[in-house]
Amino acid sequence: MEFKSFLSDILDGYVAYRKASGRDSLGYLLNVRHFDRYCVREYPSAKELSQIMVDQWCNKRDPESSNSCISRIYPVLSFLRYAQVRGLTDINIPAAPRSTPRIYIPHAFTLEELQNFFDSCDSINTKYGLTGKIQRITIPVFSRLLYSSGMRTPEVRMLCREDVNLENGVVNIRYSKGDNSHFVVLHDTMLNLMKKYDAAVSKIIPDRIFFFPTSSNKGYHESWVSRNFRKYWYANTEVGAIAYELRHHYAVENINSWIGQGLTTHMRLLSLSKSMGHSNIKSTKYYYSLVPGLSQIIENATGDMFNRIVPNLQDDEESYQ
Repeated sequence: MEFKSFLSDILDGYVAYRKASGRDSLGYLLNVRHFDRYCVREYPSAKELSQIMVDQWCNKRDPESSNSCISRIYPVLSFLRYAQVRGLTDINIPAAPRSTPRIYIPHAFTLEELQNFFDSCDSINTKYGLTGKIQRITIPVFSRLLYSSGMRTPEVRMLCREDVNLENGVVNIRYSKGDNSHFVVLHDTMLNLMKKYDAAVSKIIPDRIFFFPTSSNKGYHESWVSRNFRKYWYANTEVGAIAYELRHHYAVENINSWIGQGLTTHMRLLSLSKSMGHSNIKSTKYYYSLVPGLSQIIENATGDMFNRIVPNLQDDEESYQ
């Protein structure tokens, strides 16, 4: 990642620090680069960081929501803390605005919608050449991995080849939300599909780094995921949905399957939470509110145990992504 401002040396050190600690989220680092470009654009002759530069960047902009502002400035606040601890700046670090609670209900996919979507992915008409050849075999597998594993979209597109064990079907998720590296076990049918894909794409790019490589042997950008999902999703429907909602669908379908399967809910919930890379089990419990009647069924079956496993379901809505 190239930096152009007077902060370039410090920013290079910060990026190296993030990578060494396994936290080199592309989206996170892009916001740091935006700050670097802002310094070049607004303060072209500056030689050192000033309080007004930082405060102006961190001020909430007119069209921004509090949550969008937090996403934009928090990577820069983290950089400033890094520089401050090392004596590279004495800037007062501004406080981030308080997040605004949001009630978000993801799209509930029907079997017909999913079938139509995957049929579209399987019959794609891409341009000729190397890029088209790769995308024709990548998009059907990429989308099915999102659907069958509950992985976040950045986790799939940044997945390294070395982190996919095609012998035992275990995926090592290094590039996750925050520091929550975790493991995902593939369904047998998904594992077989991944093996076929691996064999096919290895003939095209034998020395690839990413499991799903671009024609230039890099990982895909987030815009590629959203663009292709929209293209093949809206081929057969006008109902709105986004790729990330396949992760929500995975959680809800798992929880639905627990009905009538005994009283091992706490172990199932813990396994689901770990597989999805949630930082704590409270994040996973949100999905109970998306499964009509399930919380009442489980509470009736388990009594007080349910309250210890899933406390304050109605009052404690936390981030679950």
